[in-house]
Amino acid sequence: MTSRSPAATSKGRRHPLGLGQVSITGGFWAPRQARNGADAIPSGQDQLEKAGNLHNLRLAAGIGEGEAIGPVFADSDVYKWLEAAAWEYGRNPDDDLLKRIRDLTAVVAAAQREDGYLDSVVQLRYGDEGRYQQLVWSHEHYCAGHLIQAAVATVRCIGERDLLDVAIKLADHLYATFGDGKTVDVDGHPVIEMALVELYRETGTATYLELAKWFVEARGQGIIERHGHSPAYFSDRVPVREATTVEGHSVRAVYLAAGAADVALETGDTELLDALKVQFEHMWSTKTYVTGGLGARWDGEAFGDEYELPADRAYAETCAAIGGIQWAWRMLLATGEAVYGDAIERMLYNGFLAGVSLSGTEYFYVNPLQLRGAAYPDNGRSPAHGRRGWFDCACCPPNIMRTLSSLDGYLATSTDDAIQIHQYAAGVIKSGGVELTVDTAYPWDGTVRITSATPATVELRIPAWAEGATVNGQAVDAGRYARAEGTEIELVLPLTPRVVGADPRIDAVRGCVALERGPLVYAVEQEDNAGNVDDLHLLPEAPVASESTKLLDGVTVLRAKGRVGTGHRPGWSFAPDAADSVGEEVEVVAVPYYAWANREIGAMRVWLPRV
Repeated sequence: MTSRSPAATSKGRRHPLGLGQVSITGGFWAPRQARNGADAIPSGQDQLEKAGNLHNLRLAAGIGEGEAIGPVFADSDVYKWLEAAAWEYGRNPDDDLLKRIRDLTAVVAAAQREDGYLDSVVQLRYGDEGRYQQLVWSHEHYCAGHLIQAAVATVRCIGERDLLDVAIKLADHLYATFGDGKTVDVDGHPVIEMALVELYRETGTATYLELAKWFVEARGQGIIERHGHSPAYFSDRVPVREATTVEGHSVRAVYLAAGAADVALETGDTELLDALKVQFEHMWSTKTYVTGGLGARWDGEAFGDEYELPADRAYAETCAAIGGIQWAWRMLLATGEAVYGDAIERMLYNGFLAGVSLSGTEYFYVNPLQLRGAAYPDNGRSPAHGRRGWFDCACCPPNIMRTLSSLDGYLATSTDDAIQIHQYAAGVIKSGGVELTVDTAYPWDGTVRITSATPATVELRIPAWAEGATVNGQAVDAGRYARAEGTEIELVLPLTPRVVGADPRIDAVRGCVALERGPLVYAVEQEDNAGNVDDLHLLPEAPVASESTKLLDGVTVLRAKGRVGTGHRPGWSFAPDAADSVGEEVEVVAVPYYAWANREIGAMRVWLPRV
């Protein structure tokens, strides 16, 4: 999340625009950021208090009495919250929020051991002799990574070094402990890799980049397998630069890939970057849901095989979408290729945004593409419960918070001769003495107007779905960047509703179609439909869009024709066309997938069989 500062420069490389250079001021994303700051972040701290995460750190700091509460990685959620709070303060300074950050930072600093080690649960449960004894499961490096990311965000957004000093001391301890000729071991959950690179960017200390590179290269060398664990789950079966796809736990896999991309960026390692391109392309074409969701299996929260993408049993963890965005962002910085901007857009508006309620304070851990009307919530994370205020494993809520509060940094970059706009939101972009004002109601409206007081050169991402797009009235190619110059630039992206078919190799939805408009994937909810959504089939007529200003905070709905079955039939039939021979014609109403389950919980589906 903290890859906002300019990294080492090279001609033609995209440079992130930092705090104050890009600001979302209105449109689609501004109210979501406002709710995140006003409601989600304060309530998130309350939830961390109730769950015991803050209690653990206070005990490690010598404050109070008791025992450690919760999972061994409990500290990580505190650090993600701190990062979210820092970015939010940078966007919208607030004295109360600053006090919360300072007070919690003081506790974290007091909990740190003299030699730099810090992990409250391990300290309390196992003492000094328990350090790194079960690194494959203990998440000690994972917690350290999130602390480092929070510290970098804090110094950039607030200008105070207290948490950064803690992070530096911890990183120095890690460098003294791990690597060739030292302890040869890796954490079961990556994130330390991209955190160390970001700390290198902030401090210029080369040892942090060196250690990040070592952790990346140590994967696939049999370390975890020697501990008696299956390496595939931990993205440890194949060395990163030799892998051709992603596998295992989806969040672990994309966090590792993001860290490897950071290493490749900073070291100029084109071989590693080329390997990551292959891995991303294979993931995107064979292991990604139409929503941008990542991870097909509840078992192991894992990627499945090629085209193993069941709609009803999709795991598609919200954290995996966030990690996917982080990886795609780094690939975009490295290559400038529009496919990565397209990937960010699809994951952001669908796979990620579905994970948080319209109110901003309730969440989904998993994001299936279908929920049956009679679904039984047999697991605490099941969407059949509806959205929930927190989870026993609460990685997703603070991850969502930090993504929304830092979202401005994903919109644009700069090169020596242009500003690139990757995501479209109403706001202001400043770079190299140029100030751009972006006016748009995207994604509801496809017109994006960019104005500046002085002539500017701008490169605009034309999404692959945007056939017929124009810039200043001239046709431009979809799936690439269009270059324009002047003080007034108008991009028009056609938002004609689309019917997209499932790849026939995805057995679970073969013959089905999904509805899209612009960057949004749509879902059919029982709430809006008279017929039984579980038995719904879509007719060939093209869907049409209609605005609904009151529904779900104001959305564009899609209306189509369908047919719904009547009565019950066996799950099999000797007549192949039996399902198509019954039913009555109905209107099908679809809403953006991100907005589902904000009313009553009922049947929902993204993929619809076609008559």
